[in-house]
This record gives sequence, C-alpha cells and structure tokens, in this order.
Amino acid sequence: MPKLLIVRHGQSEWNALGRWQGQADPPLTNLGQSQARKAIQKLGLFDSIVSSPLQRAKNTASIISELMGVGPVVAESGLMERDAGPWQGLTRIEIENDWPGFLASGKRPDGYESNPDLLFRVFEVLKKISESSEPSDSILVISHAGIVHALEDLHDQPSMKVPNLGGRWVEFVNGDLKMGKRVSLVVEESMPDLL
Repeated sequence: MPKLLIVRHGQSEWNALGRWQGQADPPLTNLGQSQARKAIQKLGLFDSIVSSPLQRAKNTASIISELMGVGPVVAESGLMERDAGPWQGLTRIEIENDWPGFLASGKRPDGYESNPDLLFRVFEVLKKISESSEPSDSILVISHAGIVHALEDLHDQPSMKVPNLGGRWVEFVNGDLKMGKRVSLVVEESMPDLL
C-alpha cells in the first residue's frame, strides 16, 4: 500500500503569538514560508501532495509543490485541525485563567472536538487517499499537529511536541493504519506547543 507522510504546516501568525488555532485560519509567517522551502531539502520524491484546506497548511503544501514540481495540491477538509471550540484564539495563560486545571489534567471544554470524532474523519480521508493511489506511491499530507497527536495517541505512542514541518509516516496494512517513524524536516526555533 502507499506510504503517507503526515506533516504539520509551517509556522503561522498565531503560532508566533502563542494562540491556539484549531480551525481558525491565520496565515503563515515569513518564517513559516521559509520553513516550507527548507523542508524540500529533506523530503525526497513524492508522487502527490494532499493538504488541509486551512491556509497555513495549504500554503505550506503549495510552496513545497512548486519547488518539488509535483501537483496540483489536493485539499481535503477531513485533514483540518481539531475544532478547539472556545479555546480557539486563546493563549495557554488565558485558557488556564478561564478553565483552571484543564490543560494539566487533559480535560477539554464543551465544543472541543473529541479524538474519536477527529479520528473518524481523518481515517476516512487517509483511507480514500491510500485507496486511490498506486501501491508504490509516496504521498505527502500537509496537515496539523492535532492530527499527528491523535493518531499517535490511538497507537499508544509517546506524546511529544510536533514541531512545524514535523510529522510521521503512516500506511494501511490489511486495513489497519500502521505508524512509521517520526520526522522533523527543519530545525525549529523554540515555540509553544499549540494546535
């Protein structure tokens, strides 16, 4: 079956400000655009590129697509970041002030998209991508940290920060999604771990 590399987008304006994004749609920073260009040096060859429709992911994918000469980029809404509900746009300090202890305990507010709901839509689109590709294909999937975290959590992988332009190889084997190794395509400046 095809191998898919799921990669988080480049730095967005809200990453730089320390704000949770969820499905809000801030653009890439200049650094984020530079990260996308630098990622090419470690990517190798891919047969196709698929992206979340949120502009931070779509623009990352477009930069890579242009430099790699592979395209067009196909946008899939199922690859959007988790809906962070009332936390979208807030900093960790603001979240802690309004929802004391939630972050530390892993508790989430009403309106925050659950792992089962997120994984349902992600699995649907990853399976569709996989089934519509040749068995030997490599597909680059530009998405979000929340997607990688949810997949790792499902597969009992250690929870670690997903840096901008970091991600993980996955593939379907006999209908089950198997996790491959983690990758980091660029050296990232110190940034808060935000969705």
